[in-house]
Amino acid sequence: MDSPSRKSSAIQRWLILILIVLIVLMAGELIRRQFRQTSYQFPMTTDLTQSEIRTIDLFREASPSVVHIRTAEIAFELSRFSLNQQKTPQGSGSGFIWGRQGHIVTNYHVIQNADEMTVTLADNTTRTAYTVGIAPSKDLAVLKIDVPEDQLKPIEIGSSSNLQVGQTVLAIGNPFGLDQTLTTGIISGLGREIISVTGRSIRNVIQTDAAINPGNSGGPLLDSSGRLIGMNTAIYSSSHVYAGIGYAVPVDLISRFVPQLIDYGKIRSPSLNFTGVDDFVTGKLKKNGILPASIQGVMVQDIIEGGAADQAGLLEIRRDNSGNIVLGDLILQMDETPIVGSNSLLDALETHKVGDVVTLTIFRNNQKLKVKAKLQDWKNEQ
Repeated sequence: MDSPSRKSSAIQRWLILILIVLIVLMAGELIRRQFRQTSYQFPMTTDLTQSEIRTIDLFREASPSVVHIRTAEIAFELSRFSLNQQKTPQGSGSGFIWGRQGHIVTNYHVIQNADEMTVTLADNTTRTAYTVGIAPSKDLAVLKIDVPEDQLKPIEIGSSSNLQVGQTVLAIGNPFGLDQTLTTGIISGLGREIISVTGRSIRNVIQTDAAINPGNSGGPLLDSSGRLIGMNTAIYSSSHVYAGIGYAVPVDLISRFVPQLIDYGKIRSPSLNFTGVDDFVTGKLKKNGILPASIQGVMVQDIIEGGAADQAGLLEIRRDNSGNIVLGDLILQMDETPIVGSNSLLDALETHKVGDVVTLTIFRNNQKLKVKAKLQDWKNEQ
C-alpha cells in the first residue's frame, strides 16, 4: 500500500501539471486577444509617393469645380383629346464652373439640340440649366444655373500660351456617366487642328494621351498645378472610344470668347460686312482660266451698304454697261496674313477686334492693290 506521503506527493504533481496547462491556455488566449486588438488598431496601409499625394490633393481641390451635364429631348404627341409631352434622355457630358454667377462652360456639341438640361454639382445637387450663349464654330457653350455663390467653386484659370510637350496633365469628367473620374497623362502634341460642328477649323488644339471618352467632353484639362489649360473636346478613334489620342480646346481661346458669350450670347466677331464667293466656285474660276491659277483668296460677292467693305471701296460682283459679269475684288492678304480661303479670312478677322483698321491686299483688274478697312460688328442685313 502506498503511504499517505506518497499519495500527497502525487496529488501535488497533478495539481502542478494542471496549473501549468491552465497558465499556458490563458497565456495563449491573451496573446490571441492582444494580436486581434493590435491588428484592428493598426491596419496595414500602403505608403503613397509624393507624386501620388500631389495628384490626390489636386483632384480634391479641382473636382468641386467640375459638373455633370445631362440633356433631354422633349417630343410632343398629339392625341385625339390632349397634347402629350414625352421626355427622352439625349446624352451627358461635363463642364466646369466659371466665376460665381452660376455660369457653366462646356462644349457646344454636348448641349446641341437639347430641349432640357440639368447640371449636377460635385455635392450631388442637381439644378436646371439654361443656355446663355453659344459659339458652334468654336464648340463652346455657356450655361447658367441658379445657385448661391457660396455653393460654387470656380475653376482656376491658367494659360495655354507656354505649354510644353511632355508636361503632365489631368483630365476630370464624367465618361460614360461615371461622375468625377480622374485620368492623367501628358501633353502629346501642340498646334493641332480639329473641325467644329460648323465645318470651321479650331486651331492650336492640345493633344493629350490622358484617357478621354464619351462623357468627358466639356470637362477641364488641368496642368500639374491644377489650373485650367484646355477643355476636353474630341478623341481620335474609329471606335469612338479612347485610343490614346485626345484633343482639348486651349484655354486662351476659351478665356477670349466666354466673356463675349456671357455678355452678348454670341461671339462678337469683327467683320468686313460682305458675302464671299464659295471657295469651290473660286477654284472653278481658276481651273477655267478666268483667274490666275497661282492666286488664292476670297472673292467679294455682295457688299452690305455702309459696311466696312463698302466704306473701304471694295467692289462686288456686278455687270458692266454691256451686261457682262465683272468679277468682284479678290482679298489676298490681311495685314501680313495670307488669305487662302473663307476659313483663313475668318481666322484672320478673329485676331482683331471691332474698330481695328487693317490693310487689305486685293486683286482687281489683274493688279494688286492695297486698301484700308475699319472692322465693324457683323451687320445681319443682307
